[in-house]
Amino acid sequence: MDRVTAGVTAHARIVARADGRGGTALPVLDGDGPLALRRTRGSGDEARVMVVGAMSGPLGGDRFTLEARVEQGARLSVGSAAATIALPGQAKGEARYDVRLDVADGAELRWTPEQLISAGNSDLRVTTRAEVGSGGRLVLREEQVLGRAGERPGRLTSRLTLRVAGRTVLDQELACGPGAPGGWDGPAVLAGHRSVGQLVVVRPEFADRPIAARMLGECAALVPLPGPAVLVSVVAPDALTLRRLLERALTSFDRGNEPHRT
Repeated sequence: MDRVTAGVTAHARIVARADGRGGTALPVLDGDGPLALRRTRGSGDEARVMVVGAMSGPLGGDRFTLEARVEQGARLSVGSAAATIALPGQAKGEARYDVRLDVADGAELRWTPEQLISAGNSDLRVTTRAEVGSGGRLVLREEQVLGRAGERPGRLTSRLTLRVAGRTVLDQELACGPGAPGGWDGPAVLAGHRSVGQLVVVRPEFADRPIAARMLGECAALVPLPGPAVLVSVVAPDALTLRRLLERALTSFDRGNEPHRT
């Protein structure tokens, strides 16, 4: 396809399945164009996959779709080899990046890609939809950085939807940059910060041991969701600070503790 006039359409798909020997197989690991997938060394019964950008982008007019399904008894961890940079392109219209995650009952997915950077004059819409079975487990981390060093950001619209056991427990959208609704940079949203992130954790044990809402710092908050799930939201002046705050919260969950104010 001619990227200059129409943009690139790319689709990648991962299916993780218990292999019957205490491990996780990947019967489907298929990516094209800029969405190349590589299996890396896992640990224990977990399979690991890296998304490797084979081209720049997404650029204006591009359409990327990334799907992952984790079947019962399987464990999958997905990361990316580098940050994703939304760039302006010669093709007209916004770029789209759609992520679809499906975690079965008794399955586990850890989705922790590197940051998404909204470069100047870019226009990107990202949608992430996660469907988790009643006994499924999910860690989902999203990080957005508005502009490279010394650069004004492009327009970025990001929507995150989470369903647990068939029930929608989170559906939020954030629009930033030129052309976004007024107030996105004000005290009620980003308050002048240029990095924003979310950490979603779904675990069955939260149903028996609910976690209370609390502030985790001046610009970080933990919010329990209506189901066995929690949301940690953070704004920060830079990508390094954002990652440190999100990782601190996730480490507390992994150790079986509740995150505390930093």
